[in-house]
Amino acid sequence: MSSVPRPQSLNSLLSRLRMRQLQLLIALDEHKSLHKASSALAMTQSAASKSLAELESMLDAQLFERTKSGLIANPFGHCVIRYARLMATDLGSLCEEMAQIRSGQGGRLAIGAVMGAVPALIVPAVDALQRRHPALSIEIVEDTSLHMLDLLDEGHLDLLVARASVSAHPGKYHYQSLSEEPLSVVVSAEHPRPRGKELQLAALAGYRWITYPSHMPLHAVLEREMDLAGLSMPANTIATASTFVTVALLQQGTDMVSILPTAVAEMFVQRGMLRILPVKLRSMSQTIGIVTRKGGQLSGAGQAFVQLLREGLA
Repeated sequence: MSSVPRPQSLNSLLSRLRMRQLQLLIALDEHKSLHKASSALAMTQSAASKSLAELESMLDAQLFERTKSGLIANPFGHCVIRYARLMATDLGSLCEEMAQIRSGQGGRLAIGAVMGAVPALIVPAVDALQRRHPALSIEIVEDTSLHMLDLLDEGHLDLLVARASVSAHPGKYHYQSLSEEPLSVVVSAEHPRPRGKELQLAALAGYRWITYPSHMPLHAVLEREMDLAGLSMPANTIATASTFVTVALLQQGTDMVSILPTAVAEMFVQRGMLRILPVKLRSMSQTIGIVTRKGGQLSGAGQAFVQLLREGLA
């Protein structure tokens, strides 16, 4: 076999590829052993070996290396395994959705969202969608864009309202920008109301900051704001991606401060839990948009959800 695989046409792969081969790849990735993988699939080891050889011949690439730790996927193997898992997940979702439609449940939609998109975008659109389609089952995952892109790749989520730019390969996704994400500086509701119409970041130098983990875009925003104000990032920060943890910590004492997406902050302000300080931030977080897999096709429920998102911004 050559070290560089020759291009395969879609028709050629579809006519020769078998789901059993993809199941074998996934089992090999999990067990690192041909014997264990074949046992897990109730195959003989010779049949599993032949199936793997046929797949490698079809793709004109060796997929695994034999090591002391067992069969380890090489870069070609990792690539094919990733798509094998995606196809298996998509087929599982197909069976589940068809079963739900047969039982009258109306299908399923799995949505991922960053925190800032939840109050003003996700909640009203989901509420309107389920009112129109009361039999539809909806799952909402709130997490970082980076983690949810992995879930989207693996087929666990149908679409995201998040950022595609944090990916190492943003070109893999179709991105439709929805809105910018304004940010607010927040403290406990017990924090004394500051004098004056505007407060500078320098006035908060003695406060304990609750920040986002360093890999998150909102951490970079705070770093940029500190730099623009001629300040260094505080050394004794508490880092968390959890809104719940942030709000709980802020309520613990009036010497803590953080930044939150304004839509999220206002929700807690209305409930008397937080106060927004009059600090004018010069930076915006990256835009939030609809993220889908390129080449994928949204279900009718997914398309209806996207339309509701856009109507909500009109």
